[in-house]
Amino acid sequence: MSPEERPPFRVAKIPGDGIGPEIVAVAVTVLDAVAERFGLAFEWTEVLAGGVAIDAYGTAIRDEDLETLLASDAVLLGAVGGPKWDDPAATVRPEQGLLRMRKVLGLYANLRPVSVEPSLKEASPLRRDLIEGVDLLIVRELTGGIYFGPRKEVHEGSDGRQAYDTELYTEPEVRRIVRLAFELARQRRKHLTSVDKANVLASSRLWRTIAEEEAPDFPDVELEHRLVDSVAMSLITKPASFDVIVTSNMFGDILSDEASVLAGSLGMLPSASLGERSTRHGTTGMYEPIHGSSPAKTGLDIANPTATILSAAMMLRWSLGQTEAADTIESAVRTTLDAGIRTADVMGADGEARGWRRVGTAAFGQAVAEHIRGGSA
Repeated sequence: MSPEERPPFRVAKIPGDGIGPEIVAVAVTVLDAVAERFGLAFEWTEVLAGGVAIDAYGTAIRDEDLETLLASDAVLLGAVGGPKWDDPAATVRPEQGLLRMRKVLGLYANLRPVSVEPSLKEASPLRRDLIEGVDLLIVRELTGGIYFGPRKEVHEGSDGRQAYDTELYTEPEVRRIVRLAFELARQRRKHLTSVDKANVLASSRLWRTIAEEEAPDFPDVELEHRLVDSVAMSLITKPASFDVIVTSNMFGDILSDEASVLAGSLGMLPSASLGERSTRHGTTGMYEPIHGSSPAKTGLDIANPTATILSAAMMLRWSLGQTEAADTIESAVRTTLDAGIRTADVMGADGEARGWRRVGTAAFGQAVAEHIRGGSA
């Protein structure tokens, strides 16, 4: 099919709050460059979600906007939340929109790759020998566990105020995420670490049991079980020992943020939230940086857009079936960094002395786009 005959990819973009609009705009700039190079076309539909949606509609995301997401080939998200909507007692909060999107789209698996670019080794606070060879993938269950289990807000109990959240997992929820993690490990270095708290939590004992039941289907993959506190320590002391990590919603949320220190900045790490439903080109998914809305950086053109750019690459690979275009973006990011073009968060104290050039959010995206258009990526 010629480029003229190929239907456009239908992508819903959700700029969100804080720096979200800035970094999503940069990702769109990079995707435009990829579209030119590979003869692709994108049909963009903008959706409000998070704090801006609360201000506009009184809800973190409208039902009709969820329908728009369901009709799209993929979703590109910036970030949601901010001080304006931070009251934990509020009945409507930005994060509710995020959780609704995950649930309605059936996004059960969050993939968070963590690697250290050779040119950014100095940006990591860890010693170079510790981060040498780091290349891991955290597979986080996304629609179950304590974030979705039964809860009750603050209320009066026999000993004063009390509240509870419930860590609840069903067999199908655990089995599908564990199987996916095995499959991904099979495509990598064939080592899977299943992270739980089985010495304390009943839900973790179910998790461990199901992982063991699935293991015989993947005899070429080595499975190990680790307690979450042990893994939290080893992520800093022996990060290169991990290949694929699979774990629950809350544990994955915490461990992946911890792992971001390996790359030197939260601004470096992308993520893909995948569902079971097939699109015209791949798997339904929502793609976003792992960092938040960074209100203090909003409007200053200083946020690092790398994570969002790399999330767009994951979108091309997983949902749009464009592996070569995805590889090209990732290569262009690496080329840009190797050329010494940096945002402030990965500049380092001696960046200028090393000959590196500090640029803003938009300029970094333009540099990546130029490498793509020039064919040097």
